Amino acid sequence: MNFKRLRFLVMLLLVGACAPGVLGMGVAIAGEPVFGLVIHGGAGTITRADLSADKEAAIRADLGEALDAGYTVLAKGGSSLDAVQAAILVLEDSPRFNAGHGAVYTHAQTHELDASLMDGKTLSAGAVASVRRVRNPILLARKVMDESVHVMLSGDGADEFAERSGLELVDNDYFGTEFRLQQLKAAQQREQIDAGSMHDPLQFETKLGTVGAVALDQQGNLAAGTSTGGTTNKRWGRVGDSPIIGAGTYANNASCAVSATGHGEFFIRHAVAHEICARKQHAGESLRVAAEHVVLRELVTAGGSGGVIAMDTEGNVAMPFNTEGMYRAVRMSNARLDILIYKD
Repeated sequence: MNFKRLRFLVMLLLVGACAPGVLGMGVAIAGEPVFGLVIHGGAGTITRADLSADKEAAIRADLGEALDAGYTVLAKGGSSLDAVQAAILVLEDSPRFNAGHGAVYTHAQTHELDASLMDGKTLSAGAVASVRRVRNPILLARKVMDESVHVMLSGDGADEFAERSGLELVDNDYFGTEFRLQQLKAAQQREQIDAGSMHDPLQFETKLGTVGAVALDQQGNLAAGTSTGGTTNKRWGRVGDSPIIGAGTYANNASCAVSATGHGEFFIRHAVAHEICARKQHAGESLRVAAEHVVLRELVTAGGSGGVIAMDTEGNVAMPFNTEGMYRAVRMSNARLDILIYKD
């Protein structure tokens, strides 16, 4: 374990000692704005029986490093956009999540990556879909937002824009790992038994490992971002909710910031990220009530699985999911610090 991860784990123990309770709530310093961030690394069938002690420790360390990266930006007075980007970069570079290095394989044994980012202050947004050569798709989403007149770019055009923008490009096989390759082979073997699985690859997906972050900075501005490799064995250029503003990502200072992970087709149909914010803004629901209604009622009724992380400008946090588990973590300036995996 490197020094940065060791330092974070020591800090986690120290903060936990002074922030009792399941959610680690502490006391904010009077007169100072509450700020912080929440991250996720995917939802799905995640139980204690599924994870070895070593793998769980590695995942927790990655989540801790991502929290550390994002929170450091916020603590120095940086923007929520920069904090979200910093946190997602760590998760994209880890082989343990379905984003960047570690992305799942398509049917053609390649990788197609999606990402999006949104600014709650201005409603500016950037997104990319089906990129193949950009090491960190979240950086390209930021470039689209900041340096183009567009919101979403896709495929070869997005890769060309990345090259012209000076972003680091890699060979497509950089994103692969042996674990993901075995997932692909297992999915294709299932196709031989059940031809219908090729039309709905998600019916066999047990871990939806999209990553994302939402943040609130000291200036009171929200931001959200999401990054993914999509679904194992996907074909025909399938794109899920992660790069779609309002479905997998949304941020608005008037309501909240949301990043989603789950069965993308359902999140698109129900405009999940925007729906949560709309219920808060227009129906007057609390963040928790709005998020739980959409994830635990609307999605469940429709047959969609997954979860979200959400935050509002008061520093309230919601992390509902309707699966067995969701990799998630939160760090706030009021001494709240948690890294969570399982439903209980």
